[in-house]
Amino acid sequence: MSNGNQVELIATATFGLESVVAEEVKELGYHNLTVENGKVTYQADLMAIPRSNLWLRTADRVRLKIGEFEAKTFDELFEKTKALPWSTWLPVDAEFPVEGKSVKSTLFSISDCQAIVKKAIVEHMKGKYKKEWFEENGPLFRIEVSILKDIATLTIDTSGVALHKRGYRTLIGGAPLKETMAAALIRLSRWNPDTTLIDPFCGSGTIPIEAALIGQNIAPGMNREFASEGWPSIPKELWREARKETHDLARYDQPLDIIGTDIDEEALKLARENAEDAMVHDNIHFQRLPVAELRTKKKYGKIICNPPYGERLGEQKEVERLYRDMGKVFATLDTWSFYVITSNENFEELFGKQASKKRKLYNGNLKVDYYQFFGPRPPRREK
Repeated sequence: MSNGNQVELIATATFGLESVVAEEVKELGYHNLTVENGKVTYQADLMAIPRSNLWLRTADRVRLKIGEFEAKTFDELFEKTKALPWSTWLPVDAEFPVEGKSVKSTLFSISDCQAIVKKAIVEHMKGKYKKEWFEENGPLFRIEVSILKDIATLTIDTSGVALHKRGYRTLIGGAPLKETMAAALIRLSRWNPDTTLIDPFCGSGTIPIEAALIGQNIAPGMNREFASEGWPSIPKELWREARKETHDLARYDQPLDIIGTDIDEEALKLARENAEDAMVHDNIHFQRLPVAELRTKKKYGKIICNPPYGERLGEQKEVERLYRDMGKVFATLDTWSFYVITSNENFEELFGKQASKKRKLYNGNLKVDYYQFFGPRPPRREK
């Protein structure tokens, strides 16, 4: 599955976002891919490991696929795991914990599967390194054995901390949207940097910040580290080159018109600090404003937001009133497009308009819909 300079990678995705992740993978230049539930698998070169980690905005993590085979018995799992090219990737001092999951498979005991895979890798390493004991005090290779309908897939996590942790959001307000989901909502809206974007429920600023990063083509992983940076099997030079690319491709001078409003002054304080950490604070205007007072002189634009859902008892009535207010205010912006994510099934009714399109997604473990209301297309600007 992975040899020398050719690798097979899996970008894991939140359910419902697989096609968005696939689109991003293609934009990186990797077209040989397959899309399945929760993942996009693609063939690439070694450079794709740093590049995918640095650039993928909507994927959860990037895993290196070492092998895939049928396993109905523990013997089969052991022998086939042992035969994979572990020593191509794992140095003699590698730390390699094994995690596991099993769905609809004969081998259902996860702890047993983990122990067997660990033992098989150790046996492989003994043969290669002519050693009986491994200290595991070097770089981290987090291995996963995932068995679905008796097919075992063995991967190593190249990301380390999940990709939604960009490094700018040390401060989190209430119920935040993951950065990867915020980026996906923006991508699904087809927003472009010449268009005004307003988030009237910006909370700690995730949607406006992700929009600014997209608008200026700033790689989301630019200011963080990844597990595979410490792997001897990936030349340091590739990481250096990939990081240099993120600086060369950023368009820091692209003007943006992004506005984040909220009624919670504390959340806005966090939003401003987060925007500063992401180094996009000059491109976003944050303001305290109830949604009922939202006004704009701009003829065209997009509103992208994650309003309260009213999941908790006692919030229901308040949220219903809020959705009615949104309907009234947004109706005055008849040339704008609106994108709203919520788990509230009566949203369209309360908002007073049927969405042009809606898409099922998951925000964490919560089933949500992404309601998309398309405004007229703005006339083409003369360049």
